[in-house]
Amino acid sequence: MINVTPKYIPEIDKAFVPAVLWNREYRKLAAATPDAAPLAIGLERPDGTASVFRTVCLPCTDDFAPLNKIYVERIVKFMLWARGGTKIYLSGKYAPEMAKVLSAVYSPDGERAFDYDFFKKTFEKGIEVVVVDEAGLPKEAASALPLGRNLDGCRIGFDLGGSDRKCAALIDGKVVFSEEVKWSPYFESNPDYHYAGIMDSLKLAAAHLPHVDAIGGSSAGVIINNRLGVASLFRGVKDPEVYQKRVKNMFLDIAKEFGVPFEVANDGDVTALAGAMSLNKNGVLGVAMGTSVAAGYVDMKGHMTNWLSELAFVPVDYRENGPADEWSGDLGCGVQYFSQQGTGRLIPLAGIELPAEMKLPEKLEELQKLMKNNDPRARKVYEAIGICFGYTLAHFAEFYDYENLLIMGRVTSGEGGSIIIDKANEVLKAEFPELKINLVVPDEKDKRHGQAIAAASLPAIPKA
Repeated sequence: MINVTPKYIPEIDKAFVPAVLWNREYRKLAAATPDAAPLAIGLERPDGTASVFRTVCLPCTDDFAPLNKIYVERIVKFMLWARGGTKIYLSGKYAPEMAKVLSAVYSPDGERAFDYDFFKKTFEKGIEVVVVDEAGLPKEAASALPLGRNLDGCRIGFDLGGSDRKCAALIDGKVVFSEEVKWSPYFESNPDYHYAGIMDSLKLAAAHLPHVDAIGGSSAGVIINNRLGVASLFRGVKDPEVYQKRVKNMFLDIAKEFGVPFEVANDGDVTALAGAMSLNKNGVLGVAMGTSVAAGYVDMKGHMTNWLSELAFVPVDYRENGPADEWSGDLGCGVQYFSQQGTGRLIPLAGIELPAEMKLPEKLEELQKLMKNNDPRARKVYEAIGICFGYTLAHFAEFYDYENLLIMGRVTSGEGGSIIIDKANEVLKAEFPELKINLVVPDEKDKRHGQAIAAASLPAIPKA
């Protein structure tokens, strides 16, 4: 009942259904349906921070039920991974019916069992869906984090990714050393591997400083008060007891080794911070296309927030039988479009044949080599990413108030990155002229090391 007709269709991924266009068509249908009614969706974290998304819901009839499930569940999914939370509030005429749907989906045995388990581990509380009247909705509140923009003294910054870890040494804001070391943390079951790797990078940077005044870090995963919730880098640590004892407080243990101010933030937030610092502007959404999709947000007041911004897991494509995320199992999520996994998926669709045993980072390197040689197949891969990204940026604008988009990461290196940006801008201009989003691409050095440098600015050094 909902047909989407994008002006731009990826040549090698023609089934792509932009979430933003599908949602708009749903709302148009609701506007033309007499019994449609307003629906408010609230999301609250155990610490009391909350947000509310106001929309509409079609009548809960047999005809509309499948559409309602897609629309409401996909919005809730986006809110969960963008904001973080465990208590979902629904208010409106059709709230009771939709609450039953969401309670079944977000349960230990439901379609989103992965999400339920993730948030239970992160917040130590399972997802709950409640129906309330308007007065029962949570008051919107977000925490502003007083981190970043500190560049005094001798500092170390590090950035932990899925295929490499970076470190930088700074003296009063000037980079005196930066290095990148390959590693493979995903499937290591022994956390000693991770601990030793991080310590190695920190000691490498420290060797280039007269002394160390502060250390700041950037890492994939959910990080609250320097404690790791769930992090893809440690997915190989399957034993819950080992994770609790050795991984949860790993950054706190490392901080004790150095005895200086130590702060670690989600890698996406540090991406956004890097953009805000370099642009000297606020309202920055940072997206790093690397092993996964790292994202973060600096609000219009210049504050980092406590939002998760785990945009690897948010739905961006509403096609049936879309590509599945290897970790969560969900379909059409960001990781399959804007990461090394995304390029790995698109490469064969473009007719590029690579050995099956070749790992994703090496496949990306081969793609970049082909692009350097102006291979038209490689161009199609980057054009597909750019088209999908343009529509997705408009989708993000429904949940984030931002004016600047900083794009970083391995996938954006070289000529391919320029193609991604050009295509995304083309889509935004043609389909969403009302959105004024400034897409910013840092230079090659900042793309690869900008996060480690911005991370170094996270902790403040106490004044004597």
